[in-house]
Order: sequence, then structure tokens, then C-alpha cells
Amino acid sequence: MKIVVTGALGHIGSKLIRELPRLHPGCEVVMIDDFTVQRYPSLFDLPDGARYRFIEGDVIKLELPPVFEGADMVVHLAAITNAAGSFENKDRVEYINYNATLKTAEACAKTGVPMFYISTTSVYGTQEKLVDENCPESALQPQSPYAETKLREEKLLMQLGRERGLDFMICRFGTIYGASPGMRFHTAVNKFCWQAVMGQPVTVWRTALHQMRPYLFLDDAIRAMDFVLSKKLFDRGIYNVLTMNATVNTILDAIKMHAGNFNVEFVETKIMNQLSYEVARTKFERLGFVFSGADSLQKAVAGTVHLLGNANCARAK
Repeated sequence: MKIVVTGALGHIGSKLIRELPRLHPGCEVVMIDDFTVQRYPSLFDLPDGARYRFIEGDVIKLELPPVFEGADMVVHLAAITNAAGSFENKDRVEYINYNATLKTAEACAKTGVPMFYISTTSVYGTQEKLVDENCPESALQPQSPYAETKLREEKLLMQLGRERGLDFMICRFGTIYGASPGMRFHTAVNKFCWQAVMGQPVTVWRTALHQMRPYLFLDDAIRAMDFVLSKKLFDRGIYNVLTMNATVNTILDAIKMHAGNFNVEFVETKIMNQLSYEVARTKFERLGFVFSGADSLQKAVAGTVHLLGNANCARAK
């Protein structure tokens, strides 16, 4: 088996490339990354059991078809992923993310390799309490340039499916929580863990404390990708993939259990007009996938806090 992962050294990719040998012993794993954020340690201590090949380069510039040839799946992770930060570099986010997806999808179509595409539940931005993949167009109200571009990329894949026979699955992931070698700390759960351990105020968007949002345990994300690969579920559909809907307050309570007390500081953000909403995952579950339980939040928080535990020994617990 051959799996190609673009953006392989990031938060999700660095975990995926380590799990693939366990899931598919003897597989070939081709990793593509341009080191934009210099996550070199993501390549440290890769496990035995796979034939790894790393390609340093930008997927927009690389000749991808020879790399993809013979693969069983391309997992497309290469993107600028900071939604809140995308307001400050909107043009760059739109250009890089859209064109990276375009080049990857065109190469998949040319080689006949199916594509696993990760979108985001942030494309909803809806005022409905519960939203699913069959929601009306009016419920798709992305609240950042990052999410807007994801929606454009979804439509691009649909077009290439009709016109070029591209096989794919689009999974709208909730906000990822859980540790990995290439993780970053710009999204809610991980950022809060960092701030709490470092003795910093935990910064919460002023309107967000009791609002529901979708979250995805990193282990569930990896299992979902393998589930699609193993069952060859590239039906050109869109699926919500999330472990739980939760409020920020619920997350903060979990962090207090493992990191001790901390101060909360309410801050302004440009992503302020989303109201509380929950995302349904029933469509993906009907395929036979079973998500982790709510205790995964405690597990992920405990793991992240433990990894950071000695970084601020002066902080009173």
C-alpha cells in the first residue's frame, strides 16, 4: 500500500505518518512538506514498519503526478490553517490554500488516485442549533478567509469530480484537540492548555464561553482517514467528522482538572458573529464509524498538559 500525505509534518500529518505503519505494516509513506513553519522534529524517530520517503517542496510548484502514481490515497493537508490569523494575510491564504488544493486534485484526477480532503466545520457559521451536510446554502456562512477558501475548494473538487472523474471524500473536521509531534497551539483546546501551563491568562473570545462548537479528537481524525482508506469510501460526498460538540466552558473545566486554576481574559476577535451551533455527525456514523467518547477530551488535555508539565515548574499547581 502507498499513501501520499501533503503537509505531512503538521499537527495532523505528523501523527498520521506515525500511525500508518501500525495500521498498514510495510506500507510506503510519501511525505511532502515545504517547511514553511519549520517543523523539522516531525521527522524525528519515525517508527519502523514503513518505507518512508520525504520530499521537501511546495505542492503548487512540484510535479505531482509522478509522485502520486500508484498510490492508494492522497491525504491533502498542505494549507495555512490559522483561521483567526487569516484576516491579516487574506490574499496569501486564498492563493496558497486554493492553488495547493487545485494542483493536488488535478494530479489525483490525472493519475486516478483518490483524494482525502480535509475541510472544516467552520464553513457553517450558522444560527441554526444543529446543522448537517444537507443544510441549505444560507447556512454556509464561513466567518474567516480560511473557511471561505475551504468552501471554494469543496466546490472545486465537486467540479473536478464531474468533469475529470476525480474520486474523493470531503471531511469537515471539527477543531482538533490532542498532542502530536508537529502540533501548534493556535486553536482553542491546545492554546488553552499552553496558556494555563505557562501561567498566562487563558484568552477566550468575549462571546464564546457558553457557545457550542464542534471538536475532533486527533485519534478520531486518524482513525477516520484510515476508515475511508480501508473501505475505499471515496464517494465524492461531504461528511462532518467530530468527536463532540462542547462549550468553551466545558473545555476550561477539563483543563483546570489537570493544570490547576488560571485566570480567564476575555478578548475581542474578528470572528465574533458566529452564534452557538452544533454539528451533526450522523452521516459519517452511518458508514460504520464509531467515535471516541466524551472522555477523550480529558485524555487529550491530560496528555498535552503532561507533555508541557516541566516547562514551567515555577508555576504553583
